[in-house]
Amino acid sequence: VPSRPRSRCRMEREGGGGSLFFRGLQNRSHEKMKLRTRKSTLYLSQQKSTGRGGDLLGENIYLVLFTIALRICNCFLVQTSFVPDEYWQSLEVAHHMVFNNYGYLTWEWRERLRGYTYPLIFASIYKILHLLGKDSVQLLIWIPRLAQALLSAIADLRLYSLMKQLENQQVARWVFFCQLCSWFTWYCCTRTLTNTMETVLTIIALFYYPLEGSKFMNSVKYSSLVALAFIIRPTALIPWIPLLFRHFWQEQRKLDLILHQFLPVGFVTLSFSLIIDRIFFGQWTLVQYNFLKFNVLQNVGSFYGSHPWHWYFSQGFPAVLGTHLPFFIHGCLLAPKRYRIFLVTVLWTLLVYSMLSHKEFRFIYPVLPFCMVFCGYSLNNLKLWKKPALSFLFLSNMFFALYTGLVHQRGTLDVMTNIQELCYNNTNISSASVLMMMPCHSTPYYSHVHHPLPMRFLQCPPDLTGKSDYLVEADIFYLNPLKWLYREFQNDSTLPTHLIIFSILEEEINPFLISNKYERTAVFFHTHFPERRTGSHIYVYERKLKGKLNMNMKF
Repeated sequence: VPSRPRSRCRMEREGGGGSLFFRGLQNRSHEKMKLRTRKSTLYLSQQKSTGRGGDLLGENIYLVLFTIALRICNCFLVQTSFVPDEYWQSLEVAHHMVFNNYGYLTWEWRERLRGYTYPLIFASIYKILHLLGKDSVQLLIWIPRLAQALLSAIADLRLYSLMKQLENQQVARWVFFCQLCSWFTWYCCTRTLTNTMETVLTIIALFYYPLEGSKFMNSVKYSSLVALAFIIRPTALIPWIPLLFRHFWQEQRKLDLILHQFLPVGFVTLSFSLIIDRIFFGQWTLVQYNFLKFNVLQNVGSFYGSHPWHWYFSQGFPAVLGTHLPFFIHGCLLAPKRYRIFLVTVLWTLLVYSMLSHKEFRFIYPVLPFCMVFCGYSLNNLKLWKKPALSFLFLSNMFFALYTGLVHQRGTLDVMTNIQELCYNNTNISSASVLMMMPCHSTPYYSHVHHPLPMRFLQCPPDLTGKSDYLVEADIFYLNPLKWLYREFQNDSTLPTHLIIFSILEEEINPFLISNKYERTAVFFHTHFPERRTGSHIYVYERKLKGKLNMNMKF
Protein backbone atom coordinates (compact mmCIF):
# COMPACT_ATOMS: atom_id res chain seq x y z
CA VAL A 1 0.00 0.00 0.00
CA PRO A 2 1.64 3.26 -1.00
CA SER A 3 2.26 5.65 1.86
CA ARG A 4 0.01 8.70 2.03
CA PRO A 5 1.57 12.18 2.16
CA ARG A 6 2.58 13.19 5.66
CA SER A 7 0.51 16.33 5.69
CA ARG A 8 -2.57 14.40 4.78
CA CYS A 9 -1.91 11.74 7.49
CA ARG A 10 -1.38 14.44 10.08
CA MET A 11 -4.67 16.03 9.22
CA GLU A 12 -6.46 12.72 9.64
CA ARG A 13 -4.67 11.98 12.95
CA GLU A 14 -5.37 15.43 14.36
CA GLY A 15 -9.02 15.13 13.61
CA GLY A 16 -11.32 13.60 11.06
CA GLY A 17 -13.01 16.97 10.48
CA GLY A 18 -10.26 18.15 8.16
CA SER A 19 -10.62 15.13 5.95
CA LEU A 20 -14.37 15.45 5.92
CA PHE A 21 -14.10 19.16 5.08
CA PHE A 22 -11.68 18.47 2.23
CA ARG A 23 -13.82 15.71 0.80
CA GLY A 24 -16.99 17.77 1.22
CA LEU A 25 -15.39 20.71 -0.54
CA GLN A 26 -14.24 18.47 -3.37
CA ASN A 27 -17.66 16.86 -3.71
CA ARG A 28 -19.42 20.25 -3.59
CA SER A 29 -17.11 21.57 -6.29
CA HIS A 30 -17.89 18.53 -8.39
CA GLU A 31 -21.64 19.00 -7.88
CA LYS A 32 -21.41 22.66 -8.90
CA MET A 33 -19.50 21.74 -11.99
CA LYS A 34 -22.12 19.18 -12.95
CA LEU A 35 -24.91 21.65 -12.21
CA ARG A 36 -23.34 24.27 -14.43
CA THR A 37 -22.94 21.71 -17.19
CA ARG A 38 -26.58 20.72 -16.83
CA LYS A 39 -27.68 24.37 -16.93
CA SER A 40 -25.62 25.03 -20.04
CA THR A 41 -27.16 22.02 -21.75
CA LEU A 42 -30.66 23.25 -20.97
CA TYR A 43 -29.79 26.75 -22.11
CA LEU A 44 -28.35 25.52 -25.38
CA SER A 45 -31.35 23.28 -26.00
CA GLN A 46 -33.66 26.24 -25.38
CA GLN A 47 -31.65 28.32 -27.81
CA LYS A 48 -31.85 25.56 -30.34
CA SER A 49 -35.60 25.22 -29.91
CA THR A 50 -36.22 28.95 -30.29
CA GLY A 51 -33.66 29.37 -33.04
CA ARG A 52 -31.76 32.10 -31.23
CA GLY A 53 -28.35 30.55 -30.80
CA GLY A 54 -25.96 32.81 -32.64
CA ASP A 55 -28.63 33.87 -35.11
CA LEU A 56 -30.03 37.23 -36.17
CA LEU A 57 -33.45 38.62 -35.18
CA GLY A 58 -34.17 35.31 -33.46
CA GLU A 59 -33.98 33.35 -36.73
CA ASN A 60 -31.42 31.55 -38.84
CA ILE A 61 -29.03 34.10 -40.29
CA TYR A 62 -29.39 32.66 -43.81
CA LEU A 63 -33.17 33.06 -43.63
CA VAL A 64 -32.73 36.65 -42.45
CA LEU A 65 -30.27 37.48 -45.23
CA PHE A 66 -32.51 35.80 -47.82
CA THR A 67 -35.54 37.82 -46.70
CA ILE A 68 -33.62 41.11 -46.71
CA ALA A 69 -32.13 40.34 -50.14
CA LEU A 70 -35.58 39.46 -51.49
CA ARG A 71 -37.10 42.72 -50.27
CA ILE A 72 -34.19 44.69 -51.72
CA CYS A 73 -34.84 43.01 -55.08
CA ASN A 74 -38.52 43.73 -54.49
CA CYS A 75 -37.65 47.40 -54.05
CA PHE A 76 -35.79 47.66 -57.35
CA LEU A 77 -38.44 45.67 -59.22
CA VAL A 78 -41.18 48.13 -58.29
CA GLN A 79 -40.77 51.03 -60.71
CA THR A 80 -44.37 52.15 -61.00
CA SER A 81 -46.60 54.62 -59.19
CA PHE A 82 -49.55 53.53 -57.06
CA VAL A 83 -51.13 56.51 -55.29
CA PRO A 84 -49.97 60.12 -54.81
CA ASP A 85 -49.61 59.72 -51.04
CA GLU A 86 -46.46 57.60 -51.41
CA TYR A 87 -44.69 60.81 -52.45
CA TRP A 88 -46.81 63.76 -51.40
CA GLN A 89 -47.38 62.67 -47.79
CA SER A 90 -43.87 61.37 -47.12
CA LEU A 91 -40.96 62.16 -49.45
CA GLU A 92 -42.18 65.59 -50.55
CA VAL A 93 -42.75 66.57 -46.94
CA ALA A 94 -39.32 65.25 -45.93
CA HIS A 95 -37.70 67.17 -48.78
CA HIS A 96 -39.46 70.34 -47.69
CA MET A 97 -38.31 69.79 -44.09
CA VAL A 98 -34.63 69.51 -45.05
CA PHE A 99 -34.40 71.68 -48.18
CA ASN A 100 -37.05 74.24 -47.25
CA ASN A 101 -35.79 76.80 -49.75
CA TYR A 102 -37.88 74.89 -52.29
CA GLY A 103 -40.53 72.23 -51.98
CA TYR A 104 -44.28 71.85 -51.72
CA LEU A 105 -46.76 70.93 -49.00
CA THR A 106 -50.30 69.90 -49.94
CA TRP A 107 -53.45 71.30 -48.36
CA GLU A 108 -53.48 68.54 -45.69
CA TRP A 109 -50.38 70.06 -44.14
CA ARG A 110 -51.82 73.56 -44.21
CA GLU A 111 -54.90 72.22 -42.43
CA ARG A 112 -52.67 70.17 -40.08
CA LEU A 113 -54.32 66.85 -40.86
CA ARG A 114 -51.03 64.95 -41.10
CA GLY A 115 -48.29 64.46 -38.55
CA TYR A 116 -44.57 64.83 -39.09
CA THR A 117 -43.60 61.59 -37.32
CA TYR A 118 -43.45 59.42 -40.44
CA PRO A 119 -41.85 62.01 -42.80
CA LEU A 120 -39.27 62.68 -40.07
CA ILE A 121 -37.78 59.24 -40.74
CA PHE A 122 -37.02 60.19 -44.34
CA ALA A 123 -36.07 63.74 -43.42
CA SER A 124 -33.40 62.28 -41.14
CA ILE A 125 -32.07 60.23 -44.06
CA TYR A 126 -32.10 63.29 -46.30
CA LYS A 127 -30.29 65.36 -43.67
CA ILE A 128 -27.54 62.76 -43.26
CA LEU A 129 -27.07 62.56 -47.03
CA HIS A 130 -26.97 66.34 -47.21
CA LEU A 131 -24.34 66.62 -44.45
CA LEU A 132 -22.23 63.99 -46.19
CA GLY A 133 -22.56 65.81 -49.51
CA LYS A 134 -24.24 62.76 -51.05
CA ASP A 135 -27.73 64.17 -51.60
CA SER A 136 -27.95 63.21 -55.26
CA VAL A 137 -31.43 62.83 -56.67
CA GLN A 138 -31.07 59.07 -57.14
CA LEU A 139 -30.07 58.52 -53.51
CA LEU A 140 -32.95 60.72 -52.36
CA ILE A 141 -35.31 58.50 -54.34
CA TRP A 142 -33.96 55.05 -53.48
CA ILE A 143 -32.56 55.22 -49.93
CA PRO A 144 -35.98 55.87 -48.29
CA ARG A 145 -37.48 53.00 -50.26
CA LEU A 146 -34.64 50.69 -49.28
CA ALA A 147 -35.19 51.67 -45.65
CA GLN A 148 -38.87 50.79 -46.00
CA ALA A 149 -37.91 47.50 -47.65
CA LEU A 150 -35.67 46.63 -44.68
CA LEU A 151 -38.51 47.33 -42.23
CA SER A 152 -40.85 45.15 -44.29
CA ALA A 153 -38.29 42.32 -44.24
CA ILE A 154 -38.16 42.52 -40.44
CA ALA A 155 -41.96 42.32 -40.34
CA ASP A 156 -41.91 39.23 -42.61
CA LEU A 157 -39.48 37.51 -40.26
CA ARG A 158 -41.56 38.42 -37.21
CA LEU A 159 -44.63 36.83 -38.85
CA TYR A 160 -42.62 33.67 -39.48
CA SER A 161 -41.33 33.60 -35.88
CA LEU A 162 -44.83 34.11 -34.52
CA MET A 163 -46.28 31.21 -36.47
CA LYS A 164 -43.38 28.98 -35.49
CA GLN A 165 -44.27 29.60 -31.86
CA LEU A 166 -48.02 29.21 -32.28
CA GLU A 167 -47.85 26.13 -34.50
CA ASN A 168 -44.63 24.58 -35.78
CA GLN A 169 -41.92 25.25 -38.30
CA GLN A 170 -43.80 23.55 -41.12
CA VAL A 171 -46.91 25.74 -40.78
CA ALA A 172 -44.67 28.80 -40.32
CA ARG A 173 -42.94 28.05 -43.62
CA TRP A 174 -46.22 27.95 -45.52
CA VAL A 175 -47.41 31.21 -43.96
CA PHE A 176 -44.02 32.73 -44.78
CA PHE A 177 -44.31 31.49 -48.37
CA CYS A 178 -47.77 33.02 -48.73
CA GLN A 179 -46.54 36.32 -47.29
CA LEU A 180 -43.55 36.53 -49.61
CA CYS A 181 -45.40 35.61 -52.80
CA SER A 182 -48.43 37.84 -52.21
CA TRP A 183 -48.61 40.17 -55.20
CA PHE A 184 -50.14 43.04 -53.25
CA THR A 185 -47.55 42.79 -50.49
CA TRP A 186 -44.84 42.83 -53.17
CA TYR A 187 -46.52 45.84 -54.77
CA CYS A 188 -46.83 47.87 -51.55
CA CYS A 189 -44.23 46.81 -48.99
CA THR A 190 -41.36 48.94 -50.34
CA ARG A 191 -43.42 52.05 -51.02
CA THR A 192 -43.13 55.05 -48.70
CA LEU A 193 -46.79 54.93 -47.69
CA THR A 194 -48.14 55.38 -44.19
CA ASN A 195 -50.20 52.25 -44.89
CA THR A 196 -46.98 50.31 -45.43
CA MET A 197 -45.54 51.46 -42.11
CA GLU A 198 -48.90 50.75 -40.47
CA THR A 199 -48.72 47.16 -41.76
CA VAL A 200 -45.11 46.73 -40.62
CA LEU A 201 -45.91 47.93 -37.11
CA THR A 202 -49.05 45.77 -36.97
CA ILE A 203 -47.11 42.59 -37.76
CA ILE A 204 -44.34 43.33 -35.26
CA ALA A 205 -46.90 44.27 -32.60
CA LEU A 206 -48.71 40.98 -33.24
CA PHE A 207 -45.46 39.17 -32.43
CA TYR A 208 -45.67 40.52 -28.86
CA TYR A 209 -49.45 40.23 -28.53
CA PRO A 210 -50.63 37.75 -25.85
CA LEU A 211 -51.77 34.81 -27.98
CA GLU A 212 -52.03 31.26 -26.73
CA GLY A 213 -48.67 29.60 -27.36
CA SER A 214 -46.68 32.81 -27.84
CA LYS A 215 -43.37 32.94 -25.95
CA PHE A 216 -42.62 36.62 -26.42
CA MET A 217 -45.87 38.21 -25.28
CA ASN A 218 -45.25 41.68 -23.88
CA SER A 219 -48.10 44.10 -23.35
CA VAL A 220 -45.89 47.18 -23.17
CA LYS A 221 -44.06 46.37 -26.40
CA TYR A 222 -47.10 45.54 -28.48
CA SER A 223 -49.15 48.47 -27.16
CA SER A 224 -46.21 50.81 -27.86
CA LEU A 225 -46.08 49.65 -31.47
CA VAL A 226 -49.85 50.02 -31.84
CA ALA A 227 -49.65 53.52 -30.38
CA LEU A 228 -46.84 54.41 -32.80
CA ALA A 229 -48.93 53.14 -35.71
CA PHE A 230 -51.82 55.27 -34.45
CA ILE A 231 -49.82 58.52 -34.38
CA ILE A 232 -48.52 57.77 -37.89
CA ARG A 233 -51.98 56.91 -39.23
CA PRO A 234 -54.92 57.15 -36.80
CA THR A 235 -57.01 54.57 -38.67
CA ALA A 236 -54.33 52.00 -37.76
CA LEU A 237 -56.31 51.52 -34.55
CA ILE A 238 -59.27 49.99 -36.43
CA PRO A 239 -57.82 46.45 -36.85
CA TRP A 240 -56.61 46.50 -33.26
CA ILE A 241 -59.96 47.22 -31.62
CA PRO A 242 -61.02 43.52 -31.52
CA LEU A 243 -57.53 42.48 -30.42
CA LEU A 244 -57.35 45.07 -27.65
CA PHE A 245 -60.83 44.16 -26.47
CA ARG A 246 -59.90 40.46 -26.38
CA HIS A 247 -56.77 41.19 -24.37
CA PHE A 248 -58.74 43.29 -21.90
CA TRP A 249 -61.46 40.64 -21.57
CA GLN A 250 -59.01 37.83 -20.86
CA GLU A 251 -56.73 39.84 -18.58
CA GLN A 252 -57.36 39.11 -14.90
CA ARG A 253 -55.72 42.31 -13.67
CA LYS A 254 -57.71 44.67 -15.87
CA LEU A 255 -57.11 47.81 -13.84
CA ASP A 256 -53.38 47.18 -13.75
CA LEU A 257 -53.35 46.66 -17.52
CA ILE A 258 -54.99 50.02 -18.13
CA LEU A 259 -53.30 52.13 -15.45
CA HIS A 260 -49.78 50.73 -15.59
CA GLN A 261 -49.44 49.73 -19.24
CA PHE A 262 -51.92 51.19 -21.73
CA LEU A 263 -52.23 54.69 -20.25
CA PRO A 264 -48.48 55.31 -19.75
CA VAL A 265 -47.73 54.02 -23.25
CA GLY A 266 -50.46 56.18 -24.76
CA PHE A 267 -49.32 59.24 -22.83
CA VAL A 268 -45.66 58.88 -23.89
CA THR A 269 -46.36 58.24 -27.59
CA LEU A 270 -48.96 61.00 -27.85
CA SER A 271 -46.60 63.42 -26.12
CA PHE A 272 -43.89 62.40 -28.56
CA SER A 273 -46.23 63.14 -31.48
CA LEU A 274 -47.32 66.49 -30.00
CA ILE A 275 -43.74 67.66 -29.50
CA ILE A 276 -42.68 66.72 -33.03
CA ASP A 277 -45.68 68.46 -34.58
CA ARG A 278 -45.20 71.48 -32.31
CA ILE A 279 -41.67 71.86 -33.66
CA PHE A 280 -42.65 71.75 -37.32
CA PHE A 281 -46.12 73.33 -37.28
CA GLY A 282 -45.03 76.03 -34.87
CA GLN A 283 -48.05 75.49 -32.63
CA TRP A 284 -49.61 72.76 -30.54
CA THR A 285 -51.63 70.49 -32.82
CA LEU A 286 -53.40 67.19 -32.27
CA VAL A 287 -53.24 65.93 -35.85
CA GLN A 288 -54.89 62.60 -34.97
CA TYR A 289 -58.08 64.43 -33.97
CA ASN A 290 -57.97 66.62 -37.09
CA PHE A 291 -57.43 63.55 -39.28
CA LEU A 292 -60.42 61.69 -37.83
CA LYS A 293 -62.56 64.83 -37.87
CA PHE A 294 -62.01 65.53 -41.57
CA ASN A 295 -61.93 61.95 -42.89
CA VAL A 296 -64.48 60.24 -40.65
CA LEU A 297 -66.80 62.79 -39.05
CA GLN A 298 -66.93 65.26 -41.96
CA ASN A 299 -66.21 62.62 -44.63
CA VAL A 300 -64.03 65.00 -46.66
CA GLY A 301 -62.34 61.98 -48.25
CA SER A 302 -65.43 61.41 -50.39
CA PHE A 303 -64.36 64.48 -52.38
CA TYR A 304 -61.69 62.26 -53.99
CA GLY A 305 -64.15 59.54 -54.95
CA SER A 306 -66.78 57.30 -53.39
CA HIS A 307 -67.75 53.67 -53.75
CA PRO A 308 -70.79 51.57 -52.76
CA TRP A 309 -70.82 50.06 -49.27
CA HIS A 310 -70.08 46.53 -50.57
CA TRP A 311 -66.99 47.52 -52.57
CA TYR A 312 -64.45 45.98 -50.19
CA PHE A 313 -66.33 42.67 -50.13
CA SER A 314 -67.14 42.53 -53.85
CA GLN A 315 -63.96 44.06 -55.32
CA GLY A 316 -61.37 45.45 -52.91
CA PHE A 317 -60.69 42.45 -50.69
CA PRO A 318 -60.76 39.82 -53.49
CA ALA A 319 -58.41 41.95 -55.59
CA VAL A 320 -55.94 42.45 -52.73
CA LEU A 321 -55.95 38.72 -51.89
CA GLY A 322 -55.79 37.74 -55.55
CA THR A 323 -55.26 34.02 -56.11
CA HIS A 324 -54.81 33.54 -52.36
CA LEU A 325 -58.59 33.91 -51.94
CA PRO A 326 -59.61 30.21 -52.24
CA PHE A 327 -56.81 29.23 -49.86
CA PHE A 328 -57.94 31.90 -47.41
CA ILE A 329 -61.49 30.52 -47.42
CA HIS A 330 -60.21 26.95 -47.07
CA GLY A 331 -57.91 27.98 -44.21
CA CYS A 332 -60.75 29.71 -42.38
CA LEU A 333 -62.63 26.39 -42.36
CA LEU A 334 -59.65 24.42 -41.07
CA ALA A 335 -57.86 26.75 -38.67
CA PRO A 336 -58.14 26.13 -34.91
CA LYS A 337 -60.50 28.22 -32.78
CA ARG A 338 -57.68 30.34 -31.38
CA TYR A 339 -57.32 31.97 -34.83
CA ARG A 340 -60.91 33.18 -34.85
CA ILE A 341 -59.68 36.49 -33.46
CA PHE A 342 -57.69 36.97 -36.69
CA LEU A 343 -60.79 36.34 -38.79
CA VAL A 344 -62.83 38.68 -36.59
CA THR A 345 -60.14 41.33 -37.06
CA VAL A 346 -60.30 41.00 -40.86
CA LEU A 347 -64.10 41.13 -41.00
CA TRP A 348 -64.30 43.98 -38.49
CA THR A 349 -61.83 46.06 -40.50
CA LEU A 350 -63.70 45.46 -43.75
CA LEU A 351 -67.00 46.40 -42.12
CA VAL A 352 -65.69 49.62 -40.57
CA TYR A 353 -64.02 50.78 -43.78
CA SER A 354 -67.17 49.88 -45.72
CA MET A 355 -69.02 52.56 -43.76
CA LEU A 356 -66.74 55.25 -45.23
CA SER A 357 -67.65 56.40 -48.73
CA HIS A 358 -64.04 56.89 -49.88
CA LYS A 359 -62.41 53.50 -50.36
CA GLU A 360 -58.99 52.41 -51.57
CA PHE A 361 -57.18 49.07 -51.85
CA ARG A 362 -54.33 50.22 -49.62
CA PHE A 363 -56.62 50.94 -46.67
CA ILE A 364 -57.08 47.21 -46.01
CA TYR A 365 -53.43 46.31 -46.59
CA PRO A 366 -52.73 45.96 -42.81
CA VAL A 367 -55.09 42.96 -42.51
CA LEU A 368 -53.42 41.07 -45.36
CA PRO A 369 -50.85 39.37 -43.05
CA PHE A 370 -53.76 38.02 -40.95
CA CYS A 371 -55.13 36.45 -44.11
CA MET A 372 -51.76 34.86 -44.89
CA VAL A 373 -52.05 32.87 -41.64
CA PHE A 374 -55.17 31.14 -42.97
CA CYS A 375 -53.64 30.67 -46.42
CA GLY A 376 -50.58 29.02 -44.88
CA TYR A 377 -52.77 26.78 -42.75
CA SER A 378 -54.63 25.75 -45.91
CA LEU A 379 -51.41 24.82 -47.72
CA ASN A 380 -50.19 22.84 -44.74
CA ASN A 381 -53.32 20.67 -44.83
CA LEU A 382 -53.30 20.02 -48.56
CA LYS A 383 -52.19 16.51 -49.45
CA LEU A 384 -52.76 15.54 -53.06
CA TRP A 385 -52.85 18.99 -54.63
CA LYS A 386 -50.05 20.69 -52.73
CA LYS A 387 -47.49 20.94 -55.56
CA PRO A 388 -50.00 22.22 -58.16
CA ALA A 389 -51.34 24.68 -55.58
CA LEU A 390 -47.85 26.01 -54.82
CA SER A 391 -47.06 26.38 -58.51
CA PHE A 392 -50.36 28.13 -59.13
CA LEU A 393 -49.87 30.55 -56.24
CA PHE A 394 -46.28 31.36 -57.12
CA LEU A 395 -46.72 31.81 -60.88
CA SER A 396 -49.99 33.76 -60.71
CA ASN A 397 -48.71 36.13 -58.02
CA MET A 398 -45.37 36.56 -59.79
CA PHE A 399 -47.19 37.62 -62.95
CA PHE A 400 -49.31 40.23 -61.16
CA ALA A 401 -46.36 41.42 -59.06
CA LEU A 402 -44.05 41.92 -62.04
CA TYR A 403 -46.74 43.47 -64.22
CA THR A 404 -47.91 45.97 -61.62
CA GLY A 405 -44.35 46.62 -60.45
CA LEU A 406 -42.67 47.09 -63.82
CA VAL A 407 -45.36 47.92 -66.38
CA HIS A 408 -48.64 49.34 -65.07
CA GLN A 409 -48.54 53.10 -64.35
CA ARG A 410 -44.82 53.57 -64.80
CA GLY A 411 -44.94 56.64 -67.04
CA THR A 412 -45.39 59.17 -64.24
CA LEU A 413 -42.07 58.06 -62.75
CA ASP A 414 -40.22 57.70 -66.04
CA VAL A 415 -41.13 61.24 -67.05
CA MET A 416 -39.34 62.53 -63.94
CA THR A 417 -36.06 61.29 -65.42
CA ASN A 418 -36.69 63.65 -68.33
CA ILE A 419 -37.13 66.54 -65.89
CA GLN A 420 -33.95 65.50 -64.06
CA GLU A 421 -32.04 65.64 -67.34
CA LEU A 422 -33.55 69.05 -67.96
CA CYS A 423 -32.14 70.23 -64.63
CA TYR A 424 -28.69 68.70 -64.73
CA ASN A 425 -27.85 68.49 -68.46
CA ASN A 426 -29.35 71.73 -69.75
CA THR A 427 -27.22 74.84 -70.20
CA ASN A 428 -30.35 77.04 -70.24
CA ILE A 429 -31.75 75.72 -66.98
CA SER A 430 -32.22 79.25 -65.63
CA SER A 431 -34.96 79.89 -68.21
CA ALA A 432 -36.62 76.45 -68.00
CA SER A 433 -40.05 75.85 -66.45
CA VAL A 434 -42.50 72.96 -66.42
CA LEU A 435 -46.30 72.74 -66.44
CA MET A 436 -47.91 69.36 -65.71
CA MET A 437 -51.38 69.29 -67.27
CA MET A 438 -52.47 66.03 -65.69
CA PRO A 439 -54.81 64.95 -62.89
CA CYS A 440 -53.41 66.57 -59.76
CA HIS A 441 -50.51 64.84 -58.00
CA SER A 442 -50.05 62.39 -60.87
CA THR A 443 -46.27 62.62 -60.58
CA PRO A 444 -43.83 63.10 -57.71
CA TYR A 445 -42.41 66.59 -57.30
CA TYR A 446 -39.21 68.05 -55.89
CA SER A 447 -38.18 64.87 -54.07
CA HIS A 448 -37.61 63.36 -57.54
CA VAL A 449 -35.99 66.45 -59.07
CA HIS A 450 -33.96 67.98 -56.22
CA HIS A 451 -33.48 71.24 -58.07
CA PRO A 452 -35.31 74.58 -57.64
CA LEU A 453 -36.85 74.30 -61.10
CA PRO A 454 -40.07 76.36 -61.51
CA MET A 455 -42.82 73.73 -61.77
CA ARG A 456 -46.59 73.88 -61.65
CA PHE A 457 -49.36 71.30 -61.53
CA LEU A 458 -53.16 71.50 -61.53
CA GLN A 459 -54.46 72.01 -57.99
CA CYS A 460 -57.27 69.98 -56.41
CA PRO A 461 -57.82 70.92 -52.73
CA PRO A 462 -61.27 69.99 -51.43
CA ASP A 463 -63.90 72.55 -50.58
CA LEU A 464 -63.67 73.39 -46.88
CA THR A 465 -66.19 76.27 -47.07
CA GLY A 466 -69.35 74.34 -48.03
CA LYS A 467 -69.89 75.83 -51.51
CA SER A 468 -72.30 73.78 -53.60
CA ASP A 469 -70.80 74.81 -56.97
CA TYR A 470 -67.16 74.40 -55.95
CA LEU A 471 -64.74 73.26 -58.66
CA VAL A 472 -61.00 72.66 -58.27
CA GLU A 473 -58.50 73.93 -60.81
CA ALA A 474 -58.08 70.46 -62.33
CA ASP A 475 -61.82 70.13 -62.93
CA ILE A 476 -62.04 73.59 -64.49
CA PHE A 477 -59.15 72.72 -66.78
CA TYR A 478 -60.68 69.45 -67.99
CA LEU A 479 -64.04 71.11 -68.72
CA ASN A 480 -62.34 73.01 -71.55
CA PRO A 481 -58.54 72.57 -71.68
CA LEU A 482 -58.01 74.81 -74.71
CA LYS A 483 -60.00 77.68 -73.22
CA TRP A 484 -58.15 77.35 -69.92
CA LEU A 485 -54.76 77.53 -71.66
CA TYR A 486 -55.57 80.63 -73.70
CA ARG A 487 -57.01 82.38 -70.66
CA GLU A 488 -54.12 81.40 -68.39
CA PHE A 489 -51.31 82.31 -70.80
CA GLN A 490 -52.34 85.48 -72.59
CA ASN A 491 -48.78 86.76 -72.56
CA ASP A 492 -46.06 84.78 -74.34
CA SER A 493 -43.53 85.64 -71.64
CA THR A 494 -45.46 83.56 -69.10
CA LEU A 495 -45.53 80.39 -71.20
CA PRO A 496 -43.63 77.44 -69.72
CA THR A 497 -40.79 75.94 -71.71
CA HIS A 498 -42.03 72.38 -71.16
CA LEU A 499 -45.49 70.83 -71.02
CA ILE A 500 -46.22 67.34 -69.69
CA ILE A 501 -49.54 65.79 -70.71
CA PHE A 502 -51.24 62.44 -71.09
CA SER A 503 -51.67 61.32 -74.70
CA ILE A 504 -55.46 61.51 -74.39
CA LEU A 505 -55.21 65.32 -74.13
CA GLU A 506 -53.00 65.95 -77.17
CA GLU A 507 -55.67 66.22 -79.85
CA GLU A 508 -57.80 68.60 -77.81
CA ILE A 509 -55.03 71.14 -77.13
CA ASN A 510 -53.24 70.72 -80.46
CA PRO A 511 -54.12 74.27 -81.71
CA PHE A 512 -52.45 75.77 -78.64
CA LEU A 513 -49.36 73.59 -79.13
CA ILE A 514 -48.99 74.57 -82.78
CA SER A 515 -49.63 78.29 -82.30
CA ASN A 516 -47.04 78.52 -79.54
CA LYS A 517 -44.43 76.37 -81.34
CA TYR A 518 -44.40 73.40 -78.95
CA GLU A 519 -42.82 70.22 -80.27
CA ARG A 520 -43.03 66.74 -78.81
CA THR A 521 -39.60 65.72 -77.51
CA ALA A 522 -40.28 62.58 -75.46
CA VAL A 523 -42.85 59.82 -75.12
CA PHE A 524 -43.25 57.49 -72.12
CA PHE A 525 -45.48 54.46 -71.85
CA HIS A 526 -47.82 54.60 -68.86
CA THR A 527 -50.56 51.97 -68.88
CA HIS A 528 -52.47 49.46 -70.97
CA PHE A 529 -55.68 50.60 -69.27
CA PRO A 530 -56.23 54.31 -69.99
CA GLU A 531 -59.06 56.08 -68.24
CA ARG A 532 -61.05 59.26 -68.80
CA ARG A 533 -58.20 61.64 -67.88
CA THR A 534 -55.31 59.20 -67.92
CA GLY A 535 -53.87 58.20 -71.28
CA SER A 536 -51.78 55.21 -72.30
CA HIS A 537 -48.68 57.39 -72.81
CA ILE A 538 -47.19 60.59 -71.43
CA TYR A 539 -45.91 63.25 -73.83
CA VAL A 540 -43.31 65.89 -73.13
CA TYR A 541 -43.55 69.05 -75.26
CA GLU A 542 -40.84 71.70 -75.47
CA ARG A 543 -41.23 75.20 -76.83
CA LYS A 544 -38.80 75.67 -79.71
CA LEU A 545 -37.88 79.33 -80.24
CA LYS A 546 -34.73 80.99 -81.50
CA GLY A 547 -32.82 83.01 -78.97
CA LYS A 548 -33.00 82.98 -75.21
CA LEU A 549 -36.41 83.28 -73.57
CA ASN A 550 -37.17 85.01 -70.33
CA MET A 551 -39.77 82.73 -68.80
CA ASN A 552 -41.60 83.97 -65.71
CA MET A 553 -44.03 81.18 -65.08
CA LYS A 554 -47.27 81.99 -63.30
CA PHE A 555 -47.94 80.26 -59.96
